[in-house]
Amino acid sequence: QVQLVESGGGLVQAGDSLRLSCAASDRTFSSFSKAWYRQAPGKEREFVASITNSGGTTNYADSVKGRFTISRDNAKNTMDLQMNNLKPEDTAVYYCGVLVNNRPVYWGQGTQVTVSS
Repeated sequence: QVQLVESGGGLVQAGDSLRLSCAASDRTFSSFSKAWYRQAPGKEREFVASITNSGGTTNYADSVKGRFTISRDNAKNTMDLQMNNLKPEDTAVYYCGVLVNNRPVYWGQGTQVTVSS
């Protein structure tokens, strides 16, 4: 079974940075687009950023444009999310997703990001 594991979350102050990583157990998903989603308490899970299989095309939610950068290393079976200038509204559990026909169908367990004022 292919597994996805997120890491890198933590408690930081506003304006600080974090780098999240999503590691896959093998190269099964290397040909698929991947994405980061997040879910805050009482809110629906929302799209954050996505990246195509080759890394040539990226998309970002308006709320994170200019602050977050998504990347992937297919040789290492990893996908990262560099988060700069974090804001309290970025507080959420962040999930790695694998896209099939542009829809997320596989998920990791999530990593908590908490940004204090």
